Amino acid sequence: MYDAGKVAGFKHRWTFDDMYTAMAVQGLDKNGDNVYSRDELAELAQVNIDGLKDFDFFTYARIKETPVKLAPPKDYWLEHKDGVLSLNFTLPIAEPVPADTQGFEFAVYDQTFFIAFDLAKENPIRLSEGAPAGCSAVVGNADKDLADLQKLNDAFGGQMTAGNANEGAGLGYASTVHLSCAKT
Repeated sequence: MYDAGKVAGFKHRWTFDDMYTAMAVQGLDKNGDNVYSRDELAELAQVNIDGLKDFDFFTYARIKETPVKLAPPKDYWLEHKDGVLSLNFTLPIAEPVPADTQGFEFAVYDQTFFIAFDLAKENPIRLSEGAPAGCSAVVGNADKDLADLQKLNDAFGGQMTAGNANEGAGLGYASTVHLSCAKT
């Protein structure tokens, strides 16, 4: 998300698999109409958001090596469509970053490598309407070379946070989004 020439946050849409969905919606269709309304899913959305706090919402942004602090989520809700749940939420950046800042990137992953995240196959990242002209988002592998990945694999059975304890094993397999805008 962009606002006034700055990267202001991220709008997430996480779609869960059908197995989690089937378990999570049990007993939530209060009126028995076989439709899970936003209201019927509100309590579960709150439970999801509350639980994700402990994991930094699995969203890690940085400028080069410096972490970017995120603010608490807002505008969150669950949607049930085509047999699966999708959690939608906005995750603001505590201090928005000028769009032309070099080295700005983020990734969504589980540091412990327990939960798998896949980007959508088509249009996984979209820049908001407020993005300055000349901005782009490029999805690539994390900035780890093959030797680092091999070390992580070798250490997998031991300490899950080999290397940088703030990144964990999951970053080695995450798709990192590199944001860039032309210098103004």
